Amino acid sequence: MKKIAIPVNKFNQIEDHFGHCEFYEIYSVIEGDKIVETKTIESEQGCGCKSNIASVLAENGVTIMLAGGIGQGAINVLNACNIQVIRGCSGNSQEIVSQFLAGKVLDSNETCSHHEPNHQCSH
Repeated sequence: MKKIAIPVNKFNQIEDHFGHCEFYEIYSVIEGDKIVETKTIESEQGCGCKSNIASVLAENGVTIMLAGGIGQGAINVLNACNIQVIRGCSGNSQEIVSQFLAGKVLDSNETCSHHEPNHQCSH
């Protein structure tokens, strides 16, 4: 079974910036790319590179993150937890998962580089 996480807002739309999402949806997918369960966990909003969300997702078995905008620091933390990040996703979360499973979603290779004033990270 593989597990896919998506940072979303309250409208089940992929959040434009990873660190600003309200929730993470976790999709459990079995062989044949069939979604068998969806779980939602609340987000600690803020910088993705400083939160503990990567370890929480890894503890939940997540190995793939489908994200909109995301900074390199958050990508590094997710990758360190063996979570592959696919950037540039947008729209309805369930539709994106279905498109990803059909091989229609590719990484945009674009990394978000803006942060709020006074933001300090080690990336």
